[in-house]
Amino acid sequence: MSTTKTIQLLLLSGVAAAALSAPASALEAQAFVDRVAEVYRTMGYELSFGEATLEGDTITVDGLTVEVVGVDEEPMEIDTTLTFRGVSETEDGAYWAEELTVPDVDTVFTTEEDEAEGRVTLSDIRVEDLYFPAGDAASAIAQVQSFGAASTGPLSVFRNGEEVVRVESMEARSTFTPEQGTDELVDVDSTLAINGIWADLSTVSEEDPESGAVIEQLGLTEINGSITQHMTWSMADGHMVMDEFVFDFDDLGALDITFDITGFTPEVLDQIYAMQAQMGGEEMTEEQAQAQMMSGMALMQGVNIVSVAIRYDDASLADSLLDFFAEDAGTDRATFVDGLKQQLPLMIEGLGIPALNDLIVPPVSAFLDDPQSLEIAARPASPTSLLVLMAAAANPAGLIPALGLTVTANQ
Repeated sequence: MSTTKTIQLLLLSGVAAAALSAPASALEAQAFVDRVAEVYRTMGYELSFGEATLEGDTITVDGLTVEVVGVDEEPMEIDTTLTFRGVSETEDGAYWAEELTVPDVDTVFTTEEDEAEGRVTLSDIRVEDLYFPAGDAASAIAQVQSFGAASTGPLSVFRNGEEVVRVESMEARSTFTPEQGTDELVDVDSTLAINGIWADLSTVSEEDPESGAVIEQLGLTEINGSITQHMTWSMADGHMVMDEFVFDFDDLGALDITFDITGFTPEVLDQIYAMQAQMGGEEMTEEQAQAQMMSGMALMQGVNIVSVAIRYDDASLADSLLDFFAEDAGTDRATFVDGLKQQLPLMIEGLGIPALNDLIVPPVSAFLDDPQSLEIAARPASPTSLLVLMAAAANPAGLIPALGLTVTANQ
């Protein structure tokens, strides 16, 4: 065989190999995005991906359309490139991706209210340790493990060229026991941190002069703060504890929301997803609505409240508000506060629940005299189901001891 013919044969073999391998790569990339769409469909989202291509273990997707099942709104189109790196498929048909990244966002828009030019920038968007289980419908216990971490770099919002909102970074992270991707998940430990929140409220007066004047008098033209959250969830007994969800703003105050519930198991979440799927966005008949209500009540029977609390710690906001409203009323602060304390029992009397008077008046009065902290908490003597509390709500006076409701100040 001549050298020329040998080279031609090799070239033809290469072309044939490429032609044969291309469909397989495209099919694998398409199978991956189909699996992603199937998993999120169980969660109530319809995802439509653009063209997916595979190179090595990286799958690139050209755009995405997101639609929420049962919500009558226009689908959200994400016209950007999604890059999944470190993609692999397990023997059972599940997929993993080490990382998903999205190009930095830089979007300009015009507000409808005053036709001001707005601009949003967001950088370093990534999701790590993505898991898409096999099967027709992803269980709740699998969906909980859908990603290990998600984070972004700085977020900025501009109005007519001036920066008005900035966030330094955002991160959500979960730790799984045992490792992520198991059907025998024991518990999850999750954190959320939104750091370096800054906002310039001095421009509010351009849209709302009255509110802008109040903001300026309260000294709120610039705010700085952060948001942090910590939560644990045990699968076996559905014990979910959010021991911190703090909105903390410098020189203003901190709001902390906590709760402790039991019985919120993955099986309960599966039933909630199934109920959402049955609704399907279509109008239900009266019989169907009643059936849904009964199913919901059955679910609540197993979910128990151990405690719920909302606590506010003042760092000057309450002081500033009392000073402002006293001045606005044309009086001194002490006189204004005394007037509020006298009105408080009358306001509670209008609710028709006498027991609230002893519960609310003393701590709120103490807070008005010296704003430090105020907490509203429900701590039943023993874990109490949501269904029992709903029944107790028919007698509001009886609901107070059933909840173990307390209001405390400056503690």
